[in-house]
Amino acid sequence: MKRLLLAGGGHAHVGVLERFAREPLADVDVTLVSPFARQVYSGMLPGWIAGHYALEECVIALAPLAQAAGARLHLAHVARLDLQNRIAYTEAAEAIPFDVLSLDTGPVIDPDAIPGLAQHAIPLRPIEALIAQWQRLLAHFAEAASGQTVTVIGGGAGGVELALAIAHRAQTVPCALRVQLVAGRAGLLPSLTHTVRARLRRLIDARGVRLIEDDAVEIGRHTVLLADGGELTSDATIVAIGAAAAPWFGASGLATDEAGFVAVNEYLQSTSHPFVFAAGDCATMLAHRRPKSGVYAVRAGAPLARNLRRALAGRPLVRYRPQKRALYLLSAGDKYAVASWGPWSAEGAWVWRWKDRIDRRFIARYARPPVVNRAVAAG
Repeated sequence: MKRLLLAGGGHAHVGVLERFAREPLADVDVTLVSPFARQVYSGMLPGWIAGHYALEECVIALAPLAQAAGARLHLAHVARLDLQNRIAYTEAAEAIPFDVLSLDTGPVIDPDAIPGLAQHAIPLRPIEALIAQWQRLLAHFAEAASGQTVTVIGGGAGGVELALAIAHRAQTVPCALRVQLVAGRAGLLPSLTHTVRARLRRLIDARGVRLIEDDAVEIGRHTVLLADGGELTSDATIVAIGAAAAPWFGASGLATDEAGFVAVNEYLQSTSHPFVFAAGDCATMLAHRRPKSGVYAVRAGAPLARNLRRALAGRPLVRYRPQKRALYLLSAGDKYAVASWGPWSAEGAWVWRWKDRIDRRFIARYARPPVVNRAVAAG
């Protein structure tokens, strides 16, 4: 019996499990290794922080989904690979042998990206840690005798949505909370169009969020130092800078791109080890580079499942070309959002309702284990 190891419970692997539940693998032992028993859907995280959702509305329990797919869930974090002997090791030095490995461990934030980040800031990822920290912060803010300041570092979609969500939550708790967004010298949402940036800039100003377009060069216990020499007061600092690669990818001998992400071909297969596959934010398709975004991770689930099935059966793999353009729906704190699709953009409460329907449909699809068709053989 062949052994398939799914390392990480990210968006792509959730899709893999759902497809394996509908069409089970034959004679394959499947193990899912994840440090958490649930996936918190990143697309709904700002809505939870803003107070629009209960946390249980934003999560997918991995155990029922794994069980429906005939997989075991092992709560651990893969920290090292022995590719010669095909063994994965957890942080607790547990050995998990495999024949085929799939990586969907998600992005990390480099703790050394900004001096003081590891000691004095709250990183966006892992999301579970942010959730615990935010719940403590919210209780503290509500009880504080004087006004507090939260600084969000990062001018991408994650940083913008977080800053706006926090500003909205401060109005509903209520608490005397000031929010400032350090977007960096690259400016606000540099990968999106001028029109979208203008829309969000106007909304940021209307929501009372202070926008600083300068780089954060050091984070203190209650300060953020800027590149131009300015210093911001900050009672809590949340860092939502771009995704970084886990260092153990390259240290294990996997081929990586220039930033350290797992390098994969058009089959989502490692360019150096054909028995290793990777998708989501931890991987880079060298022939079809796309932004590190949950949109692309979700879409990779189906082709990844297909090629894992084929690799285990010794059949030819199928090429996958990700879409060139993705729809972005950016929440603006209250039940209002901005849509971006290439050069087209729009905003309004109707965009929020659109986003809400998409997000709830995603959760509903995976939160209920699929009907298992055990009569379908692998192939």
